[in-house]
Amino acid sequence: MTVHLKAHIHKNLDWSHLRFLLTGGISSSEPPHNPSNWLPDKLWGELVRLSNDVPDFEGLEADFREHQDAFKVVYDAADPVAAPLHNPWSTKLDPFQRLLLLRVLRPDKLTDAMHGFVKATMGTKFVEPPPLDLDRCFKDSSATTPLIFVLSPGSDPMSMLLKYADNLKVQVDGISLGQGQGPKAAKLIETARTRGGWVVLQNCHLAVSWMPTLERICESLTAENANPAFRLWLTSYPSPDFPVAVLQSGIKMTNDPPKGLRQNLLGSYLTEPVSDPAFFNGCQRSGEFKKLLFGLCFFHACAQERLKFGPLGWNVPYQFSAPDFSISARQLQMFLNESADVMPLQALRYLTGECNYGGRVTDAHDRRTLMSLLAVCYNESIFDDGYTFSPAPGCECYQVPPEGPVEIYIDFIKGLPAAAPPEVYGLHPNADTTKNQQETNQLLDSLLASQGSGGSGEPAEAGGSSSRDTLLLQLAVELDSKLMAPFDIQAARYKYPVDYHESLNTVLCQELVRFNGLITAIHTSLVQLQKAITGQVLMSDDLERVGAAMYDNRVPASWMAASYPSLKPLGNYMADLEARLNMMDTWIQKGPPAVFWISGFYFTHAFLTGVKQNYARKCHIPIDAITFDYSCMPTGPLPEQPPAEGGAYVNGMFVEGARWDDASSMLAESLPKVLFSPAPLMLLQPCEVSKQKQFPAYECPLYRTPERRGVLATTGHSTNFVMELMVPSDRPQDHWIRRGVAFLLSLAD
Repeated sequence: MTVHLKAHIHKNLDWSHLRFLLTGGISSSEPPHNPSNWLPDKLWGELVRLSNDVPDFEGLEADFREHQDAFKVVYDAADPVAAPLHNPWSTKLDPFQRLLLLRVLRPDKLTDAMHGFVKATMGTKFVEPPPLDLDRCFKDSSATTPLIFVLSPGSDPMSMLLKYADNLKVQVDGISLGQGQGPKAAKLIETARTRGGWVVLQNCHLAVSWMPTLERICESLTAENANPAFRLWLTSYPSPDFPVAVLQSGIKMTNDPPKGLRQNLLGSYLTEPVSDPAFFNGCQRSGEFKKLLFGLCFFHACAQERLKFGPLGWNVPYQFSAPDFSISARQLQMFLNESADVMPLQALRYLTGECNYGGRVTDAHDRRTLMSLLAVCYNESIFDDGYTFSPAPGCECYQVPPEGPVEIYIDFIKGLPAAAPPEVYGLHPNADTTKNQQETNQLLDSLLASQGSGGSGEPAEAGGSSSRDTLLLQLAVELDSKLMAPFDIQAARYKYPVDYHESLNTVLCQELVRFNGLITAIHTSLVQLQKAITGQVLMSDDLERVGAAMYDNRVPASWMAASYPSLKPLGNYMADLEARLNMMDTWIQKGPPAVFWISGFYFTHAFLTGVKQNYARKCHIPIDAITFDYSCMPTGPLPEQPPAEGGAYVNGMFVEGARWDDASSMLAESLPKVLFSPAPLMLLQPCEVSKQKQFPAYECPLYRTPERRGVLATTGHSTNFVMELMVPSDRPQDHWIRRGVAFLLSLAD
């Protein structure tokens, strides 16, 4: 709204500025060498594009090279939004243009800057969400108007709705949708429609196949056939399968859960069952119960708050909610009342971690994280005075308060800081930067999606359509010209035939087949897009979607359907694909490399299986009895020969949540603002499972992309997961587990 007012009313917005703010610019070529050692390469590439392609920023690249220290002041500032710019940028740029410069220097603070821009331009009421007023929403509704709760993680409007209905003396019938619940829901609606009353259908997003039926039911409701006292309430997470007609005709509401550790803890103590004096004071082992109850509240808050840190917190964003906490609290009281002589911590950890909360957890590594967090809150040390939940400096205030009435705990919680540092949740301070960056990406993606099919809202009279087509045509020609021709599969199979003693021959040929499918898919769509833009063929819906994605600097979905997993923007994706194809071409021409770039494989699991299979056939051992010994090699020249004992040298991985310290040859804490760091060269040496070397190490998951999540496979892991690595460490496993440390094959840059 603010941008369109600037463009259409005040006439002081350049549409190319908005395009860059949302996409970061589009380029099919590599930027020049990054002259700094502190600005990430991704941001350097955006800075170059801002300087070369966007009006009013000419000379930015040259000025950056000459005055790096001045730009580094903004990069290092705690509040870069308010940090002063040097001339000429301090006087040349207006508030909106400063957002573009902030994007290429500190994108993690772009959300705050956009918030401040809207507030300064439009007023405070446009940035502060109003509180949910259930009574007002109800009075605006009718028997033919559904009321829709748009859910968010951790929110549960049912208790609020039931309390409101009780005050109005209204009968409420509710059902949680899922498999087989559709006919029951339809029957409830039909009954309430005729006699009056409220029907609540929870979790509509879980009943995708029943949504068309819901749409027909809502369309059939009229003032003539519906009792005036009838109301239909729906709850659903955002879902593309929710009926658009129902969404448009209904009254939409949302109620975000309390944000921040302090508010979350306070919410637990002010709601059932903890707020009930009979429950809070009803345990025979009062002192121990109240300490463990506070620990459970703290665990519940941590489990929810880690969601905002993305994959560092949880691989999958689980919807931990109030019922999980409620049943765990009641079980805690019951077990303590029934165990007068022993402390049933093991049973409580199992019920709370594996059943109540763990029942939602589908990822094996998330389950490991959940149990590690719970061990901090459910242990013998929690009964000691002054027990703290985090040993990190600055977290001393997060401890268990002394036993007392419920008011003591509420006052203690109110005295906690409004914003908790990431260390409280077991994370590194860099996690705040990761969280802010993810919020920025989500905001920009949402704004970009709201602009329509690849547009930016640029009016036709401004040359928007013609300039878009010209840019797309130029980009399609450049990308197609750089795309390698498909590999000659027959020649490769002749040179690298199926060999019982060399499984990597088969791996190579399979990789070439996969890459050929991707090359063909990209080449075909690029050629057809060029013809459609020039009017030689009809612009189909598929080609329109390809063009829209390219214009937004995204990889088209039709390419990703034939591709390996990747989160990179279009330009970086094509550069990455070129590097992978060059690796395969070099292998064909010169033979297997001494060091494999493990990130370059289309299907990494096939390569790892091939290495194991070579060893299994050589030593006559069943392959399912073989694992790897992992050795992290020191920094230096790469080996020129493969390992003599078999196995493979691999490189090209990255570390998230920690870093590899070459001096100590162990995992170490990340450096400030360095979110990802290179992993060491590793030797994967096959061995029998019973003979695997044991040493102090962190069992570190390796993922294909920073997203970490994927489709749940029959192995119990996601398709994004590759394998467990044993990485030397002098710290306990739990330390790195709570840090969310993982190795990655590729980044999103």
